[in-house]
Amino acid sequence: MHKQNKSTKKIKKKNIIGSETTLEKIKRSTPWIFGKKLRKPKIMFPKIRNRKISFPQPSRSLIILAIYVILFLLQTGIVYLIVRDPPSIGVDDWGNPVFVWERSIHEAYINESIVASILMILFSSGFVLVYRASRYVYNKKIAVYYLFFGTLMILITFALLQFMLYVKAPRLVLKSK
Repeated sequence: MHKQNKSTKKIKKKNIIGSETTLEKIKRSTPWIFGKKLRKPKIMFPKIRNRKISFPQPSRSLIILAIYVILFLLQTGIVYLIVRDPPSIGVDDWGNPVFVWERSIHEAYINESIVASILMILFSSGFVLVYRASRYVYNKKIAVYYLFFGTLMILITFALLQFMLYVKAPRLVLKSK
């Protein structure tokens, strides 16, 4: 019975046109090359997985601190300080130290740019405190503290920056009003 199944399978295969593989056609036409013991070689390819290099991730507070340091350096005008090499403190006609370069918005002393950068960092920190107040919806006391101190920081630093701008160029500040 087992032999009949094989013979019927072969007959069925010959009856179906196009069912022969290319290797079977080549074996039939060239029996002296392939013979009966030719086998298709099995190539074992290594299994390669995409291995990703994993570095330890820094905490969010470290990332925020790094962003603030970069912003501080950029707001200080470090490129300007390197390229132009301005003096750190100026002197007026009588020899008194001057901390703000007057009559010019485009020029600044080193300490003036550092103070302005510190004020801008405090200004943006005030907004961070106001944002943090939204996390404490259920603890009203802490939320009010964050809102109060954040708003206070924003107002004080804004007033100090406006004062620095007024001292630097009073005509420009008064013209805008």
